[in-house]
Amino acid sequence: MKTLPPTGPRIDDPIEMLRACHEKVRRFATLAQRLRDHVAVHGADAEARSAAEAVLRYFDLAAVLHHEDEECDLFPALRESGDAALVQAIDELHAEHEVLTQTWQRVRPWLLAVAQGGQVQAAPEVDAFAQSYCRHADREEAEIYPHAGLLQAERTRAICDAMVARRTRP
Repeated sequence: MKTLPPTGPRIDDPIEMLRACHEKVRRFATLAQRLRDHVAVHGADAEARSAAEAVLRYFDLAAVLHHEDEECDLFPALRESGDAALVQAIDELHAEHEVLTQTWQRVRPWLLAVAQGGQVQAAPEVDAFAQSYCRHADREEAEIYPHAGLLQAERTRAICDAMVARRTRP
């Protein structure tokens, strides 16, 4: 019987931490879509402003750190395997990070306006933003993350240390 709530991801398991980030990506991307529908009916009420602030906070801060975790630490470590298919998938997913960032920059002004109580029409890219981020996370989990088990323990520790340092830097 489980009587205690689940804890967060273990800081000694980079893939567990990255998967936890993906769950938040999915949650906040979906929240952006729900927010669009809410604002269409209720305007930028207090609930909408709060939701917009949460989506902004996640994608302005945590998602950026998540991309850095992959681009600076996980992807380079996995590239060293020499597995051509893995390297190709890493290159494609790395390129998608820039596309995701560009799509975010087109959705962000709408969220800022909602967070400030503005009565603006939703950015047309809200669905594309949410769907592409979720597909990207699914693909990373299917094609990249399973290979992390091949990393040596020292490399895994170094990746974890870098991820934690990124989140605790002043």
